[in-house]
Amino acid sequence: MKPFRFVHSADLHLDSPFTGLKSSVPEHVANSLRQATFDAYENIVDLCITEGVDALLIAGDVYDGADRSLRAQRRFIEGLDRLHKNGIRSFVCHGNHDPLDGWEARLRYPPSCHRFGSKFQAVEVFENEPGRAVVHGVSYPTRNVKRNLVRRMGRVDPLFFNVGLLHANVDNDANHLAYAPCTLSDLAETGVDYWALGHVHTRRVLNTQSPTVVYPGNPQGRHLNETGARGVYLVTVDESGRIGLEFRPVDTVRWERLIVDIAETETEQNLLDDLHRRVGEALEQGEGRSLVLRMTLSGRGGLHRFLRQPGFIDDLTDELNRASADLHPFAWCERIEDRTAGPFDREERLQGSDFVADLLRLCDQTKKDPELLGKLRESLSDLFHHWKYRRYLKDAVPDDPALSGLLDEAESMALNLLVEDDVS
Repeated sequence: MKPFRFVHSADLHLDSPFTGLKSSVPEHVANSLRQATFDAYENIVDLCITEGVDALLIAGDVYDGADRSLRAQRRFIEGLDRLHKNGIRSFVCHGNHDPLDGWEARLRYPPSCHRFGSKFQAVEVFENEPGRAVVHGVSYPTRNVKRNLVRRMGRVDPLFFNVGLLHANVDNDANHLAYAPCTLSDLAETGVDYWALGHVHTRRVLNTQSPTVVYPGNPQGRHLNETGARGVYLVTVDESGRIGLEFRPVDTVRWERLIVDIAETETEQNLLDDLHRRVGEALEQGEGRSLVLRMTLSGRGGLHRFLRQPGFIDDLTDELNRASADLHPFAWCERIEDRTAGPFDREERLQGSDFVADLLRLCDQTKKDPELLGKLRESLSDLFHHWKYRRYLKDAVPDDPALSGLLDEAESMALNLLVEDDVS
């Protein structure tokens, strides 16, 4: 077969508001956030044109709501028009946020765009080369689609290269609502070669071959639960039908969490310097993107009592933003959380006879005893092999050093609860 390429995207959520931000955000920051979903979409279109792909696939949730804005619809179609003028086809299915029964303006879509209806359709990618590649897709007729749509599809013709376009929850992802639920086995039984999925906002390759099953995630993070690089997959199918995946970031603003330990920080100036340094490092690692940050102060140290003074954290946040919000790209700290505690002399408390001393000795003993570490690992096995979580945790089963690290974290959390009153 002749090789071809396409871009797999999903969950554009055009015109979606950013959540969790205070009203005091500077106007230029607010404008960047308002435009971010549109800018990410424009970057997708630019990527398609620059790479000269054959098609763009969008796996649902083009818009953020069924009553989509006119602005979002116009911007979406303008991007499809650009693709059409460059000889690139587009295939769109609709999901729970933009079902077919939502309000829609009577606007003209380019002839090279195919929007799937409420029943599975098979559409040729290359109209002048029938049988080369086919996209099978279906849209949600209404928001609450709780039935398994894949089982209504049937098997595809194995002589073609087959792509499935679907907005669905595969294998009961607990972090997303169970819209159009199905399993990996359901997808495999169709004979489709590549499943282009949407709905899950974190990129994830569920299966690498027979079939390849991919969530690209949303192309623009919109709140603190959508951190890190966001984008699409550039998919290459070679002469033998082998599939190559390349993630391409297209986001313009990134959400990040930063944790700053105050244990070695002596003065307020030291703390402010540390925060500025961490923001600078985050910008350097952000690939030219602007950042929205949530910073968490942790650890034990003498600065704890100053951080608890009324208004101190707000002043600290303002000082940080005064220096970084006007940068290009900018960094905006939306909040600083104080998770610190006062100083704690571990060696001194180890000599005691109370519950805290017993806890510290137990942690030390466990880290030194292979048998106790083995029992701890065994007690955690139910979590790491639980059917809901094993696909995320199967490669993260801790070895002895990792278990010791978990013990250190558990000890720190317990001490913060047990001895806070003694040191505040």
